[in-house]
Amino acid sequence: MSVHPLDQRIVAVKPIAVPAPGRGVELQVKVTAPLSGRDLPVIVFSHGNAWSLDGYGPLVDRWAEAGFVVVQPTHPDSRRNGIGWEDPRFADIWRVRISDLHAVLDHLGDILLQVDGLEGRVDRGRVAVVGHSWGAQTAGAVLGARVLDVDGVPGEDYSHPAVTAGALIAATGTGDTLTPFAVEHLPFMRPDYSTMTVPTLVVAGGKDRSRLSTRGPDWFTDAYHLAPSPKSLLTVADGEHTLGGVAGEAVAETTDEDPARVALVADAISAYLLDALKVDGTAWTALNATATNGTWSLSGK
Repeated sequence: MSVHPLDQRIVAVKPIAVPAPGRGVELQVKVTAPLSGRDLPVIVFSHGNAWSLDGYGPLVDRWAEAGFVVVQPTHPDSRRNGIGWEDPRFADIWRVRISDLHAVLDHLGDILLQVDGLEGRVDRGRVAVVGHSWGAQTAGAVLGARVLDVDGVPGEDYSHPAVTAGALIAATGTGDTLTPFAVEHLPFMRPDYSTMTVPTLVVAGGKDRSRLSTRGPDWFTDAYHLAPSPKSLLTVADGEHTLGGVAGEAVAETTDEDPARVALVADAISAYLLDALKVDGTAWTALNATATNGTWSLSGK
């Protein structure tokens, strides 16, 4: 499946500094955009643990080729910042990650001005957030999901009014089956999806088994099953946690290298967001007409 001819020239500009008082480390973003076109929708993308604005090229470039402007922040847990599990700052990184996305959304106009001629070509009324792994939990919070405390009480509402659609790739499931390691180091990994009302595509791998939960691959479908409609679920039958290598070609943590699988994930998200943001529903309608081809399946509610 392809939602575009992949002949669109794109440009990337980095680093762009974003105001984030009290953060400790400067917040920097990368902007990737098509060189032509107007009324372009926006994706703000949250990376997985340890990554940075330099990752996820196979996804980001395809989204830009499909007509999106993609903004990628580097979160504090990036390898380049050297903040490990035992660092006292680590406990609050999940909140800083969410604040990073808010900062990007709040300063989007100033960010776009740093790319010559781009600001006037963007439709800032069509904004989505997307994330992978830890980034999916971060994006989920901006879409309306909350984090439960040890007593099961939902925490703060981190949703942002500028965001009207999203996609979560390999999103954390509920926290009732966390392994001892996750309980000790990632106690915030207790999402409550009952308040995530924004239209969202959930992407899950049928062979994604996490050391953070005692459940199997179905753990990564909770964001779909437990959130209110409208939601859609793309299940990639043989996909593991990196869904073929979404973070980059031949990166160390990829266990299921498959460029075609990455293209499927990228193009499905493009199709979904173009429809959800009311840009063009053609590709999403075509994908739903297929529903499954043996290697992936699509459902909705």
